[in-house]
Amino acid sequence: MNLLEMQLEVNGRQRSVQVEANRTLLEVLRDDLGLIGAKEGCGSGDCGACTVLVDDEAMCSCMLLAVEAEGRQITTIEGIAPAGELHPVQSAFVECGALQCGFCTPGMVLSTVALLRRSPQPTEDEIRDALAGNLCRCTGYDKIVRAVQVAAEEAVHV
Repeated sequence: MNLLEMQLEVNGRQRSVQVEANRTLLEVLRDDLGLIGAKEGCGSGDCGACTVLVDDEAMCSCMLLAVEAEGRQITTIEGIAPAGELHPVQSAFVECGALQCGFCTPGMVLSTVALLRRSPQPTEDEIRDALAGNLCRCTGYDKIVRAVQVAAEEAVHV
């Protein structure tokens, strides 16, 4: 087993990890760093449950090798708001009932944060396009889209 020593910037903190070259960022986040907000749903980048922000871009962490993330800024659901507080997008999801079982919610929230950073007043089509890579089996998407609209209407600085 050949371990690589690497530094990851996760949620604003430098973290030192030793990883095998073939491990995904999702595996390292969950298993080595204890950040379990990103979930493995499909393992092939199709469901969005493992979405994290990498340099402010929503990415499926199951499709990114941990070694590819070195030198990049990684933000997980655990890092978008101060401990004990909700991010404004999370608050909008709660307000609109845009979550049920919660499995997809971290990915949906992070995809929304990425969208609102690049397009603060997105159209419904832009919202649906930005969330297209995130699957939800509970809500039917209408409440999720509404939550994104509410966050945008409130001029949330994300």
